[in-house]
Amino acid sequence: MAGNTSVAAQQQPRRQFSLVRCVATCLLALIVLVGLAVLIAWLVICPKKLVYTLENGSVQNFNLTNNHLNATFDFVLRAFNRNRRISVYYDYIESTVTYEDQTLAFNTVDPFFQPHRNVSRIKPKLVALNLAMSPSTSKDLMIEKTSKEIQVDVHFKARIRLKVGTWKSNHRTLRIVCYSVTVHLSWYKHFDRVPCEAEL
Repeated sequence: MAGNTSVAAQQQPRRQFSLVRCVATCLLALIVLVGLAVLIAWLVICPKKLVYTLENGSVQNFNLTNNHLNATFDFVLRAFNRNRRISVYYDYIESTVTYEDQTLAFNTVDPFFQPHRNVSRIKPKLVALNLAMSPSTSKDLMIEKTSKEIQVDVHFKARIRLKVGTWKSNHRTLRIVCYSVTVHLSWYKHFDRVPCEAEL
């Protein structure tokens, strides 16, 4: 009787070990399958970065008096979706012009849908209306004004969704920054394109 109890006690740990090994094997197989599915999906979709370039920029009605700025900024942002299977919903876009970390103007852009392998152009108009500036920033801006051009940074912040077939992602925040953009106060001056940095 004691011998039977000893054999049963030995078999119980073995069964527990077999069960643990079975569960571990199933989990490992599941992880491998999910990994393969993700890899295959990535190879099929082959995602590529969205490319942004500031094609044009200008400023009109520029007037800086008593540390208060009035101006209208116009920009053309070229958005290139290089992907063959990924489309993009731009549900909300805001654009900002800054000078020495001070915001000069802000505006929003109408939402739009960008198909795959497509070039779209975003054309924000940003107005500074009697904007109060710090004396030091105002002084620097006046110095640049004498050269008939000023250098600003242009920012875009967008809430986007990606679309592959019928699947749509949740909202993601896309940040685009175009650094050291030279806008001319003389309309006939040539605008040099500026590549922009994008972070998704």
